[in-house]
Amino acid sequence: MLGGRRILLIIGGGIAAYKALELIREIRRAGGAVTPVLTAGAQQFVTPLSAAALAEARAYTDLFDLTDEAEMGHIRLSRSADLVVVCPATADLIARMAAGLADDLATTLLLATDKPVLAAPAMNVRMWQHAATQANVATLIARGVTVLPPDAGEMACGELGPGRLPELGAILAAIAARLGAGPLAGRHVLVTAGPTHEPIDPVRYLGNRSSGKQGFAIAGALASLGARVTLVAGPVSLATPAGVDRVDVTTAREMAAAVEAALPADAAVMVAAVADWGVAANGQKLKKGAGGPPRLELVENPDILAGLARHPRRPALLVGFAAETHDVLAHARAKLDAKGCDLIVANDVSGDVMGGEANEVHLVSADGVESWDRAPKDDVARRLAAAIADRLAHG
Repeated sequence: MLGGRRILLIIGGGIAAYKALELIREIRRAGGAVTPVLTAGAQQFVTPLSAAALAEARAYTDLFDLTDEAEMGHIRLSRSADLVVVCPATADLIARMAAGLADDLATTLLLATDKPVLAAPAMNVRMWQHAATQANVATLIARGVTVLPPDAGEMACGELGPGRLPELGAILAAIAARLGAGPLAGRHVLVTAGPTHEPIDPVRYLGNRSSGKQGFAIAGALASLGARVTLVAGPVSLATPAGVDRVDVTTAREMAAAVEAALPADAAVMVAAVADWGVAANGQKLKKGAGGPPRLELVENPDILAGLARHPRRPALLVGFAAETHDVLAHARAKLDAKGCDLIVANDVSGDVMGGEANEVHLVSADGVESWDRAPKDDVARRLAAAIADRLAHG
């Protein structure tokens, strides 16, 4: 997946430093080359010898190595990689990056590099949530640094919450996405996700129970294969996947406009549960009166999927979703024909799928039906992303 790309890996001084050693192994397995740099803090948890052995390359620790500095070694190191990865990015290291300090080899390399930088944070939950850390992270993001959101869970200190180092698979995927590596490199994929909310009056709306989890997972999986992903998201509370460009919308008409603005695309994966109907606008809150419930005048929303199938800039691969409560395959086959798309991903949402963590889907195309066993939504997303890459590669 990484095809000989060169990674300068800066290992920060936190308990998660031991996972950086496994990251070296995973990068090597993916075809990348790693040059490790250990901060003084990192060397309290892992040794330069371990990092060098796994990387099969020298591990660097000291800014004032006279042999290297006679050749301006820190400049050479900072420019020799395709990507600089900071893992784990501790609160202290993030703060020093944001301040532009250069008082050791790691921070000097980060200040001197002209290559993209990716940081994988790991720290105590209170440290991550502290206003100073959040301000530093915002500063780095504004400068173009990719900062992965930390995972939530139990930490070495026993506390719970966001601050755990992201899973190695997610870090590796983010590395590939930032490098534009993988089978979808150079491709633009449009994804829609989540519900739409159609206002009834200024305080009420029509909506549905879509959580957006499956669509967000698909967007992240596509980015991990190297695609440039535009995610048009309805009103959900989910973190943006690494390497994904996000556009937030509320209504079906706003989503249709955002989809139009995102074209052209090589593929479109329309996961969003778009409301079929909106409500004629009411400028004031509807009040309960003696006359019984108010009459709502429904107006038809644009059919985004069918419109995209007829669009002059139609994506080469158009994937729709069919969330059904009964006769799933029959409805999916009918939708495939009616909407004019290439593939329908059908699932039964009569259980806990909307908001749940797992999904069981059927891929319906003109060639037939391929049914997948129930699996976590992240696994479904990775498998679908691989299928999309294969279809784009083979027409």
